[in-house]
Amino acid sequence: MGASDCRLLELPTVAAPEGDLTFAEARKHVPFPIERVFYVYDVPAGAQRGGHAHRALEEAVFCLAGRLDAVVDDGAERRSFSLTDPRLGLYLPPMVWHDLSFPQPGTIYVAFASAHYDESDYFRDHASFLEAAGVTGG
Repeated sequence: MGASDCRLLELPTVAAPEGDLTFAEARKHVPFPIERVFYVYDVPAGAQRGGHAHRALEEAVFCLAGRLDAVVDDGAERRSFSLTDPRLGLYLPPMVWHDLSFPQPGTIYVAFASAHYDESDYFRDHASFLEAAGVTGG
């Protein structure tokens, strides 16, 4: 898998005068079984997160408020995405480096992950990631 496999996911929404409801079901709207959910909030404008890749974990991120900009990289291809609509999320397959930035204060995002937290699944050094991906000179 690589950067070309990163794609936007659109969740179904039930619109109502008292507020819209958006939902996600594992393997239906999110293309993997969901084992962990986490959310990040109180993100200051200009903050950077991500800066890693996963060996096996799949992830889908949804910006619930504010704006999340993502740059994904597999060593051969780079792609950029901006998320501002809480119905649209970004699928991140394994072996794709991702950098997240937050140009607006107060951004909130939620992530669905295919596995429980495991530090050994992370690449936190880009050069080590490129080496494991079989990419040289990236």
